[in-house]
Amino acid sequence: MPRKKEVIPDYKSVIHNGKEYYRTRIMDADGKRVAIYGTTQKELYDKVKKAQKEVDDIRFRRVNPTVEEYCEKWLKMKSATVSPQTLRGYELLLRKYVIKPIGEMYMDEVTLDDLKVLMVPVSKLFSGVYSKMNMLVKSIFYSAEANQIIEDNPSATLAAKGGKAMKSKTALSDEQVSTLLHTIKGLPPYLFVMIGLYSGLRREEILALQWDCVFLDAETPYISVRRAWRNENNRPVISSVLKTPAAKRDIPIPKCLADCLREAKEKSISDYVIADRNGEPLSYSQFQRVWKYIKVRTAKERKYYQYVNGQRIVRTVNPILGTHSRSNPNIVYALDFDVTPHHLRHTYITNLIYMGIDPKTVQYLAGHENSKITMDIYAKVKYNKPEDLIGVVNAALSKKSTAET
Repeated sequence: MPRKKEVIPDYKSVIHNGKEYYRTRIMDADGKRVAIYGTTQKELYDKVKKAQKEVDDIRFRRVNPTVEEYCEKWLKMKSATVSPQTLRGYELLLRKYVIKPIGEMYMDEVTLDDLKVLMVPVSKLFSGVYSKMNMLVKSIFYSAEANQIIEDNPSATLAAKGGKAMKSKTALSDEQVSTLLHTIKGLPPYLFVMIGLYSGLRREEILALQWDCVFLDAETPYISVRRAWRNENNRPVISSVLKTPAAKRDIPIPKCLADCLREAKEKSISDYVIADRNGEPLSYSQFQRVWKYIKVRTAKERKYYQYVNGQRIVRTVNPILGTHSRSNPNIVYALDFDVTPHHLRHTYITNLIYMGIDPKTVQYLAGHENSKITMDIYAKVKYNKPEDLIGVVNAALSKKSTAET
């Protein structure tokens, strides 16, 4: 079949910059009329076809962006609400674990299975990395859904757990909290642990906390979160730039924490609630040494190295709960569970949810931007044994029975 001959429009000529050109106008991707010029009608026709294709591609991309394109857009939007350091962390994770494996896919092509597959390598990393990736993926696809880029959100049922990586991401039980506080009473990490457990502050918020933001004489004592700590070359940097705008909040504190802070304030020589012996905020290595007071009291298998006759020998120690350390008789292996700084915050948020606090209030107290993410990550059953749950079940069923009668 003979190829249909192109029909070149009869463009009008104009004088432009002292020369005669053929000219027409088209609508660009933003809906604005733009002029295109050519020295001949054929040249102008070819330029119009090329420009129209580019406009169509841009419009299509806006409605049907690839994963890489939407991730780039999402990062640009987040740059207005998070610190540069946080944004860099987000970008590194997204490029390695999202853009690299599925960046060329269109957003509306991505399925739940695709997301599960890309989370597999992340599940082998630390629990904090898995949690952050889970949050990033959900945030991106919830944003795309809200902006009508996708109709169905594949991340909606993506589990906030990852086998081995997420085992440590659980709240401490009341018994574990009691054991922890009893074990470290009078030791350097005690005040940090109390603040984490009873105000839910992030590590960077606790280490940046100053006494001018602790209102112990108010009718309802509270902590005002206004600063954040970060580590640069093992030096503490205190900034008013918080993780997100939602991190700026005022948190009422219970009497046990208020009393603990009053006692600490009387002895303090620093503007900082948590400080070194010179009254300065802790560096990363200093904080690690403080936290070691907890780690060395955990009955957990440890490996260490010794050099014997020039050879490195691996030694394994399996502490027995309740026994004393051979190297330091003052240390008792009293903890049969892991504790990280985030465990404290996780426990605080989980307790709020467990006590029936509404999600928007929990979101505010936690300093989260999205209550859906708060509930996805933290709304887990605190107890799962019948003897632990019977009180909750009886209370719920007795209310229902009373209402029916």
